[in-house]
Amino acid sequence: MATTSASEQSNIDVSHFHHTPFYCEENVYLLCKKLITSGIAETEGSDLFVVFISNDKKQTPLWHQKASNRADGVVLWDYHVVCIQRRRGDHPLVWDLDSTLPFPSSLGSYVSETFCPSFQLFDDFRRLFRIVHAPVFLRSFASDRRHMRDPDGSWIKKPPPHEPIVAEDGTVHNLDEYMNIYAADANITSAKDFVFTQKHGAVIQENQLEEFFSQIS
Repeated sequence: MATTSASEQSNIDVSHFHHTPFYCEENVYLLCKKLITSGIAETEGSDLFVVFISNDKKQTPLWHQKASNRADGVVLWDYHVVCIQRRRGDHPLVWDLDSTLPFPSSLGSYVSETFCPSFQLFDDFRRLFRIVHAPVFLRSFASDRRHMRDPDGSWIKKPPPHEPIVAEDGTVHNLDEYMNIYAADANITSAKDFVFTQKHGAVIQENQLEEFFSQIS
């Protein structure tokens, strides 16, 4: 299937992609599949990476988020998930269905506007990134949405209309394995190998994000 270059992606309508508020992991799962089937991504999503953003305290500030009630669009998420596309010969692109920034945005612009690197954060708010190659994620990820239920079983947030995602091996829930991210696990040295080979990818620190994607061909 022919793919679309980065320059041809500038006018993509975000409303053409499925979005259920507060279910970013499922939104990105479906986003990856649609980018593949529409020809925007390579076959099997070989140029796509699913990126979980969180930290030890599960307090990650992101700016320009649709869920915010503030003028600067800042939200303190426990975790967030985006897709980063790294096409050969093109700059990395970030697909964030919850952002008010252009869809998609260049990685450099997204980092500048969403993470506000010049804004001095306390250590508890420093962001970490779990990067998983999309083909691995699409085979391995599962969620029965238990994290969105109260102790009495009622929904905290209305679930998506589609059936819960089940992994190829029959696993029904492993979201915690992806969204729990700790500084002690960050290792840029092994990141490139782990991202392509490990079910849970690799964890890196915020100042390593652009460097990591500059090294992916």
